[in-house]
Amino acid sequence: MNEENMSILALMTNASFLVQAVMGILFIASIMSWIMIVQRGIFLNGAQRSFREFEDTFWSGVDLNKLYQELTDRALQNGAIDGIENVFRAGFREFNRLAQTDKADPDAVMEGTDRAMRVALSREDEKLSANLPFLASVASVSPYIGLFGTVWGIMNSFRGLAMVQQATLATVAPGISEALIATAMGLFAAIPAVIAYNRYSAKAEVINANYETFSEEFSSILHRQVHAR
Repeated sequence: MNEENMSILALMTNASFLVQAVMGILFIASIMSWIMIVQRGIFLNGAQRSFREFEDTFWSGVDLNKLYQELTDRALQNGAIDGIENVFRAGFREFNRLAQTDKADPDAVMEGTDRAMRVALSREDEKLSANLPFLASVASVSPYIGLFGTVWGIMNSFRGLAMVQQATLATVAPGISEALIATAMGLFAAIPAVIAYNRYSAKAEVINANYETFSEEFSSILHRQVHAR
């Protein structure tokens, strides 16, 4: 077989249908994982930046009622807001609702406020972790899918040897080469996915920990306010 027919494109084109199907699945998985990698990177970087900006505003001594109203207006204009701002709005809204009732029990007010913030934290954690399971699946499954294509291609190559009287390296090499491309594509899909999954999982945990820390500090501020009344 000449050098032109041993090119990667030619090997992929001449591969058996099953091996081509495996390559197609891995190619689609790789494209989708790269889309998720870019999208998650933009979202998590934005969440980290928004948290720092909100913390700077919150601890600057701004009036909490004014801050709540500004965030509520922004949510109405944009349709929704994400991140720590949602946690703040959920806690402050519930705090005001419970504290304004007659003879409000401070412990009951704080219990309801903390519960509202826990629900908001859970929702934000889901947003931070969105699409990460897909990256984990691509990272763990792609090498095995590629290996399956390789095993099938090599098996076909050895079956083809039974049809010739004299086996040479030139006879076996094309089949084995096209089979090994499936393994290479599996690794090509898996390696970026596993790196991105580990990086983004760690970043999501850090951001979520920051959210929880803020909610505890905010709860302490509200606790002092409700008991001061």
